[in-house]
Amino acid sequence: MAVENISFNVLKHELVPEHYLLTQEEADAVLSEKGLKCDQLPKIRKSDAAIKVLENIYGPIEEGRIVKVVRQSETAEEFVAYRLVIKG
Repeated sequence: MAVENISFNVLKHELVPEHYLLTQEEADAVLSEKGLKCDQLPKIRKSDAAIKVLENIYGPIEEGRIVKVVRQSETAEEFVAYRLVIKG
């Protein structure tokens, strides 16, 4: 199913931050740079609307993958967070 066929693409809403699925190499680099382990990241469930849209783009997303969330901010300009995909 293509992203255009989704009845409502939550990622196109102005209040929803940008979401990007990281490759394993990118995820490893981020964890190394931050000095973190996967389980120390905040979680995002596979049932989250943003993950469903990303699955339409990238295909099935397994638990343990990392998603980069980029929020635009008036004070910080850009705030980047990372989320660990979990079941649910």
